[in-house]
Amino acid sequence: MLLALSLAHATAGFDLLERATAAVAGASVPGLLHASMQPDGVRGAVVLSTCNRLEVYLDVASEAADGAAQTLVGALAQRIDMPAESLWPSVGRFESEAAAQHLFAVAAGLDSLVVGEDEIAGQVQRAFTAAQSAGASTAELDQLFQRAASTSRQVRRSAGWDGTQTSVVHLALELVSTRVPELAQARVLLVGTGAHARTAVRALASRGIRDVTVYSTTGRAPEFAERHGLVAAPNGPGALRDAVTASDVVIACTSRTELGRAELDLDARTAPLLLIDLGLPHIIDPALGNLPGVSLLDLATIGRHADLPGLGRNVVAESLVGDAVVRYKADADAGPAVTALRRHVGAVLEEEIARARSRAVDDDEAARTEAALRHLAGVLLHEPSLRAREAAAQGDLHEFVAGLQSVLGVEVTGA
Repeated sequence: MLLALSLAHATAGFDLLERATAAVAGASVPGLLHASMQPDGVRGAVVLSTCNRLEVYLDVASEAADGAAQTLVGALAQRIDMPAESLWPSVGRFESEAAAQHLFAVAAGLDSLVVGEDEIAGQVQRAFTAAQSAGASTAELDQLFQRAASTSRQVRRSAGWDGTQTSVVHLALELVSTRVPELAQARVLLVGTGAHARTAVRALASRGIRDVTVYSTTGRAPEFAERHGLVAAPNGPGALRDAVTASDVVIACTSRTELGRAELDLDARTAPLLLIDLGLPHIIDPALGNLPGVSLLDLATIGRHADLPGLGRNVVAESLVGDAVVRYKADADAGPAVTALRRHVGAVLEEEIARARSRAVDDDEAARTEAALRHLAGVLLHEPSLRAREAAAQGDLHEFVAGLQSVLGVEVTGA
């Protein structure tokens, strides 16, 4: 069965979520995946860790699901030094179809701080790719995450979400505009060159902000700046401090750089400074928001304003996710019947291929005959496979299974 455990901003709050993400921040992805697969009965795992959520998706034996959940939540509780029973109320638990529904909604941006934000689709894909690379995924998880990616693309096309009006950065800029009247003329410093930074560039451009400098400790700032038409800040001792001093707004969106008191030269400033922290754990020291002339927006503050008009629920998108879950469940339910049919046809096919090879004049004729037989088998299997999924979606799978047994003598187990 599929089992998903979720610690997200909506259920846990940002304080607890920050403690949880900080607790796993030092662990490698393979290490987290290995730890997630330690409980008995766990066949595969995908770990999704972002600034808004910490989740694990498991392919686990049904009888082992409770034990696996208890073990993993207990291990996380120990990492953040709190009783497991105190952590459980903040953990969402989803099984089977509900796990698919949750992942599809997450990947489509429907469960995000700002509905429709597009960073999450890439984060989900990278989490899945990491699990595949580490050998932690399974066929069941492969299908689940591939369907999630397809659903996400369909939702975004139908909803018309392009990332400029549906992102945390967009919402932050909405809030900033009330504090910086001439926002289009503001000097903005972007700290980071990752996915959040790319989204920030689009959001800034949509508001007509052109004076943008990018800083990165990785050395990627020049390439990033050239690609997006920005200015790259130097990378060296005191460079971040100088770049902050020359800015009106600082958007921090990378875990590789921390911004503290040492990076602020308040004596050299004549204008107010607005700091936007898009990280969890914090990138910017929260104490900086208490300094004179400095304002700080972090994810918790931004989240309290996430109900602005245009950033709420999208009924069409939610309907598309619901339809995708129905199709996913139908495919899963029809799986044993389709597998049994393919196994039966495959056995007959191999017998005919062996017979054809024994009668062939040469290897070329044998190869051509085999290719033709395999193509024919594929064509013949296509329509019944579709019918099996349709029957499952309509609740009539038992009739399809009975037909297989009556017509072909195919026994189906697990349907």
